[in-house]
Amino acid sequence: MDNLEVMRILSVILTVILLSFHTFAGADVVSEGKKLTFDRQKGNCLACHAIEDGELAGNNGPPLIAMKARFPNKEDLFNQIWDPTAKNPNSYMPPFGKHGVITKEEINKIIEYLYTL
Repeated sequence: MDNLEVMRILSVILTVILLSFHTFAGADVVSEGKKLTFDRQKGNCLACHAIEDGELAGNNGPPLIAMKARFPNKEDLFNQIWDPTAKNPNSYMPPFGKHGVITKEEINKIIEYLYTL
């Protein structure tokens, strides 16, 4: 085996390792996002929204389904969670980010979970 062949093999192995890590890391983010979404002390999305697998869901807000189709731009969904009153001053939804209930990082994790719905 020459050096070029060894480099190609190592490159393939490294690519497989990195892709595996990315998949596991992505699954962790989605899992953490789901926990935050269902957490009655943090996201508390179930207080107003029906969510698949959610127990004791409210019905003041729309069901959280087809989120990628409803919010193709993640920034729009982020802004809705951060401060829905920016677009609708009469919104029932609390400005979770603006009021410091959840952080930007937590909102992004919630969005990753919501995009699986």
